[in-house]
Amino acid sequence: MIVFTRKLLRLRHSLPILRRGRFLTAEYNPGLEVKDVTWINASGREMQKSDWADSKMHCFGMLIDGRAQTSGIKRRASDVTLLIVINGYYDLVKFTLPEFVGGDQWLTFIDTNDPELSTTSTLKTGDQYEVTGRSLLLLAALTSGEPLKVIWRLALDLLREGVRPI
Repeated sequence: MIVFTRKLLRLRHSLPILRRGRFLTAEYNPGLEVKDVTWINASGREMQKSDWADSKMHCFGMLIDGRAQTSGIKRRASDVTLLIVINGYYDLVKFTLPEFVGGDQWLTFIDTNDPELSTTSTLKTGDQYEVTGRSLLLLAALTSGEPLKVIWRLALDLLREGVRPI
């Protein structure tokens, strides 16, 4: 539990997108051509009103786009894009990893079903991840440029400290 808590603290400290001071709106910004957050259903597509009204939908994702503005200044950011998947269902749900701008691979940092798993895995967009019941995932988009450098530097630091990404 201590190792897992250290990992959580390290991720929050290393990823500015987890500490932004702006509320997420899920509104498209045409000037920047980006939404700060997109809600994703288990099929990997953006949630629609019918998804929100579906009483049987217990697993969804929160895609936080690292390109969204970080302050009142309307300019693109260059943070890491993250996907948080929450499964409130008691059983396994197959979650299709969504597409994102700038790449096609995800790196898994957290799976609360196995918090101390010692392997590093990358997954492709469109792959299905078996999200166990009542668990949470944190994945980082592997994009080009500075966000990619941040992700690999963080993954290496976690390995060196004995706190392994999945």
